[in-house]
Amino acid sequence: MKSFDRMIAAAVIIMLALAAAFNLIMTRENRARQPLYKIEINRIVQAAEHGETVRAEDYDNITGIYRYDGSSSFFDTDSEYAVREINGELYRIEYSDSKEIREQSLRRTVNIAIAAVSLLLLAFLLYIRQSIIKPFNEISGLPEQLSKRNLTMPLKERKSRYFGKFIWGLDMLRHELETSRSKELEHAKKEKTFLLSLSHDIKTPLSAVKLYAKGISSGLYTTKEKTASAAENINSKADEIENIVSELMGSLSSDFMNFEVNKSEFYLSRVMDRIEDYYRDKLTVSGTDFTIEKYRDCILSGDPDRLEEVLQNIIENAVKYGDGGSISVSFSDEEDCRLITVSNTGCTLPEQELSNVFDSFWRGSNSGSQPGSGLGLYICRRLMELMGGDIYAEVSSGCMNVTAVCRKQV
Repeated sequence: MKSFDRMIAAAVIIMLALAAAFNLIMTRENRARQPLYKIEINRIVQAAEHGETVRAEDYDNITGIYRYDGSSSFFDTDSEYAVREINGELYRIEYSDSKEIREQSLRRTVNIAIAAVSLLLLAFLLYIRQSIIKPFNEISGLPEQLSKRNLTMPLKERKSRYFGKFIWGLDMLRHELETSRSKELEHAKKEKTFLLSLSHDIKTPLSAVKLYAKGISSGLYTTKEKTASAAENINSKADEIENIVSELMGSLSSDFMNFEVNKSEFYLSRVMDRIEDYYRDKLTVSGTDFTIEKYRDCILSGDPDRLEEVLQNIIENAVKYGDGGSISVSFSDEEDCRLITVSNTGCTLPEQELSNVFDSFWRGSNSGSQPGSGLGLYICRRLMELMGGDIYAEVSSGCMNVTAVCRKQV
């Protein structure tokens, strides 16, 4: 957008420079040449001094030749004139510079043409800016938002003949990605449930197998060698099953999602500016009062993209489960940490459920028919932990307050 604005400014400057150059050239030419009417006046004077008859009709720029009659009104005329003494008498020679008039007309015409072309060009560039460049600039950040899994906020529809259908298609893509992600998370939930169930089913008969093996090894078979061999084989297989179960339980207890954090130093304003740009218009359209408290900028330690993802997940929850009245972001300091608190009105989550809000696949009793996987705040907690921070939630006066604790760079 800024580069296109610079192009508009450059076009205006070029047109103004063109007009200035033309007028400067015309002015210099006028100063350099001797007006034709002066040449013709000199010819008239020379001809009259030699006794020749002179008439105004014989000259292109002379409109009248009058001899002084002694009256006071002789010099009272609206025409341009020059007074010359010829053979002892005064003559008033009236003139008009036809070439100058033509040049003035040409200058006026060219200036009007340049102004008209400039206005048309400016109008065309402004039309392109408003109808093409600005809408495209507004949706240029969508791929980045989709890559950060920010899929819940619909795109604003436009009546633009150029981008209306394109934006509709992008919104359909966003919806499909959101649906696909929900299915993927639901599949992961079912898979985890299945594996946990399978582990339990394996461990239940395992103890019976081991007891049976011990019974065999105690002499229930007719020959001691066969009994001992069978018992050892069963016991060995039971140990293998037990090891498999232990490994399976260990893998299930680890994270089922891959979190990558690129820790660095960054200014808080870098993240908050992007949050404000993204949510200001979107929440205004929905009628939600969105405010970001004034804050003192500082350098944080962590991943700016991941912190932005954390704040987006919190705000998306505020949009989903709040009453749409207001969402605010406030700041405070605690030792070497900057606390960022997102608050929304209309919280109906019971306080006794607060301890579970950061668990995976957990959804509160206030979720109702709202779609979701129960992973948003779980992801926030894991990301904040990997960045060396923390996150917690509290309910106060009907408001849900979720606070991200970020480490400041010391």
